[in-house]
Amino acid sequence: MLRFAPNLTMLFTEVPFLDRFALAAQAGAHEIEFLFPYEYQPGQLAEQLQRYGLKQVLFNLPAGDWAAGERGIAANPAKVDEFRAGVQRALEYATVLQVPTLNCLAGLALPEVDAGEQRRTLVENIRFAATACEQRKVRLVVEGINHLDMKGFNLNTAAQVLSVLDEVGHANAFLQYDLFHACREEEDIPAVLTANIARIGHIQIADVPGRHQPGSGTMDYPALFRLLEQLDYKGAIGLEYIPQPNTGESLSWIEAYGYKL
Repeated sequence: MLRFAPNLTMLFTEVPFLDRFALAAQAGAHEIEFLFPYEYQPGQLAEQLQRYGLKQVLFNLPAGDWAAGERGIAANPAKVDEFRAGVQRALEYATVLQVPTLNCLAGLALPEVDAGEQRRTLVENIRFAATACEQRKVRLVVEGINHLDMKGFNLNTAAQVLSVLDEVGHANAFLQYDLFHACREEEDIPAVLTANIARIGHIQIADVPGRHQPGSGTMDYPALFRLLEQLDYKGAIGLEYIPQPNTGESLSWIEAYGYKL
């Protein structure tokens, strides 16, 4: 049976962040994810997880100055030390929160920096992060983000991410496959899943267009879920969508599709 993990950055936004754990548990969730933990102390978050019987499955490595427009610094040659310090910080949180998977955002391409140097920096940083994560028994995943919704992002497609991971050559570096971004890139999602399921460390979902819940758009999620079951996908599926009209009503698709949160 597939497992679903609401993304608390995107869902239950009707209440302050620390109150979303309770609402997720009330909705029936057993697992959750969110983008970043760093505004809070690890103990604060661990308390919420324990209080409501939740397991956190994923969060992102520090991604630079998000408010200033940075969307990851893994490919920035000027920020290697910052990136690597961020890996250690993320692992401190992951240890306290018992999180099995960390996601690396490559960041926006830097027009003023040679593309080859950015690629080399990205490969070396992912290799560093994969090694550091492996030592803590944490999996590292790397995500592609579509070029339409985040213009200039370094990695857009599964093929691009997998090419980088081939160059990294580390057994603890996997693809995070967000099916919303994949659809926006017009990828053959069933083909990518079938060919690469062993290299996929985490999956996230939203429908197209609008990035709302499954059933709100054009993607055939019932067929994709059947395929994931056939492929024996073992990980959680992150619900990284914009709920419409609200979180509670947006979750009705889960039971309609024959699943439980």
